[in-house]
Amino acid sequence: MTRSRPLGVGLGVLVATALALTPLPASADEVPAATSYTVTGYGYGHGHGLSQYGAQGAAKQGLTWKQIVGFYYPGTRVGRARGTIKVLITADRKDVVVDARSGLRLKKVSGGKSFVLAKVRAKATRWRIMPRGSRSVVSYRVPGRGGWQKWTAFPGDAEFSAGRQPLTLRLPKHQSAEYRGALRSVARHTVNVLPLDRYLQGVVPREVPAEWPAQAVRAQAVAARTYAASERESATSYYDICDTESCQVYGGVADEHPAATAAVRATAGRVVLYQGRPAFTQFSSSNGGYSTAGSQPYLVAQPDPYEASSDNPNDPWTTTLTRAQIEKAWPGVSKLESLSFGRDGLGAHFGGRVTSVTLKGSLGGLPTSVQVTGDDFRSTLGLKSTWFELAVATPRG
Repeated sequence: MTRSRPLGVGLGVLVATALALTPLPASADEVPAATSYTVTGYGYGHGHGLSQYGAQGAAKQGLTWKQIVGFYYPGTRVGRARGTIKVLITADRKDVVVDARSGLRLKKVSGGKSFVLAKVRAKATRWRIMPRGSRSVVSYRVPGRGGWQKWTAFPGDAEFSAGRQPLTLRLPKHQSAEYRGALRSVARHTVNVLPLDRYLQGVVPREVPAEWPAQAVRAQAVAARTYAASERESATSYYDICDTESCQVYGGVADEHPAATAAVRATAGRVVLYQGRPAFTQFSSSNGGYSTAGSQPYLVAQPDPYEASSDNPNDPWTTTLTRAQIEKAWPGVSKLESLSFGRDGLGAHFGGRVTSVTLKGSLGGLPTSVQVTGDDFRSTLGLKSTWFELAVATPRG
């Protein structure tokens, strides 16, 4: 990483100070048991760090990506990160099968000679790496010759690459996907190894619409690059990051978009640093107008003035829950009698986000209660955020 320079932190501090709300004491409100409930909420996701809709609103107001990132991660600095990243392709298991193409090479991960496969078997249409214990067995397919033909085997892991050309990976259930960089067979899994910014090209369009204002898309590119760099630093396995929402969504070549690629290039290598290291730049779709404190000093709870000028469909959102759903989720309360909600006292709605839920009722005729966190309640019942309120649904008619 090169020397870092300060972000536009002053903007974020000034806005937060001007709009700061005095937190209310944590409270609990009780809702009686009912057949069904109307749920009204704000935000989508955990609310830590950058709000994607907030970044859109900020860009509409004329903020640059540096100012946007500076607001959502106060106290950080801009630096650079390069190198490659190892991405677990979760849809593929057991072997690595790729289509033959010009420039296709095979090499051992531990080093040594690489092979131009067109020179080995010019008529092959597919190549496969199949792990067998501590060895890699390499096979190929030629039309009209039946199944796989073994070519060679050697100790250790192996990978396919084709220079700057993408590889077509054959997935289970007759599906396929294209990936840049190398496709590595390791521990009976497929790992895509590629330059960090090439990886970002398949991430950014999955996280935000590429047609959003350019500065918002650039802010997302910086947040996503930093998140990946942070995960890479702490990785202890054969991969750095996965390709699902458990990490950040990555779809390979098929998901690339010219506008998103332009945002990646415009911010090439830029990351957010805290004390000289890539920050844990969590982000979510929407914070509902007030971000939540996270596990790091720069993931702060503060008013967000930018979501109001975005196209956010999540402020508010509504859904329904039934008593049966709640009882099924927590069988320790077989007959629900009431729900009580503890809140953090922050923000303009409902007394803040739900921090805890107490379910009271009975089990086997005896009084009982179960307490869960707001996050558990939200994730178990599929709610968009912990910033919600339940009301007894009024029957129609």
